[in-house]
Amino acid sequence: MATYLDKIVARHREVAADDRRPLQPLIESARSMPSTRGFRVALAACSHLAVISEVKRRSPSKGELNTGLDPAKLAGEYQRGGASCLSVLTDEQFFGGSIADLQVARAACLLPVLRKDFTVSERDVLDARLMGADCVLLIAAALDRAELIGFHELAVEIGLDVLVEIHDEAELEIALAAGATLVGVNQRDLVTFQVDHERAVRMGGVMPAGVVRVAESGVRDPADAASLRAAGYHAVLVGESLVTSGDPAAAVAALIAV
Repeated sequence: MATYLDKIVARHREVAADDRRPLQPLIESARSMPSTRGFRVALAACSHLAVISEVKRRSPSKGELNTGLDPAKLAGEYQRGGASCLSVLTDEQFFGGSIADLQVARAACLLPVLRKDFTVSERDVLDARLMGADCVLLIAAALDRAELIGFHELAVEIGLDVLVEIHDEAELEIALAAGATLVGVNQRDLVTFQVDHERAVRMGGVMPAGVVRVAESGVRDPADAASLRAAGYHAVLVGESLVTSGDPAAAVAALIAV
């Protein structure tokens, strides 16, 4: 059964196949960018549960969330609420995001920023650095082993942190083989869209020391955050419940208070 991820990744691979920009000039430009803000360090330094707050306009499964949001204002609210990092969707077709959303949000705060998108090529990795992101997302379910390892190596070489998203033990093994030290567990089933909290609890218990653990998707309230903290997670990545909360700063603060 084709999942929403399959459809999105297929489209991103079509776009990537048409991108003929020479790699070497992009690599040289990426290497000359200013230092990043330190995404992983910001999470690891927290004595409390860290929150990665997301700038997210809509999603394929939930539809419109907050299409008219102001990324600068939202980033400021997240920072005021105590968020450790930002995640910004840059996928336009499926999530309504943009590179401008990332750049505007980052300029409005001091937080490190993850480019939340579907990385399927070396140019995608390089573009994340060139647009000003501090961290890039690699989704294990969307990449083969060689791609994940190669993209991770390139990202580190040009100064990016890397969040590797996994769903199970097999994907964790590949992430660790790539040298990942920042791993996210997506609690949402890719076929049914249902949130499986038990998956996060199970995976949190098998990650080795030294890995910063992030729980993604389906974090609805402080009770969810507290259970994930108890399961060994350093951080939660939260989008939907924050952008629809009406008071993003207070919503972030409530998650941190666990």
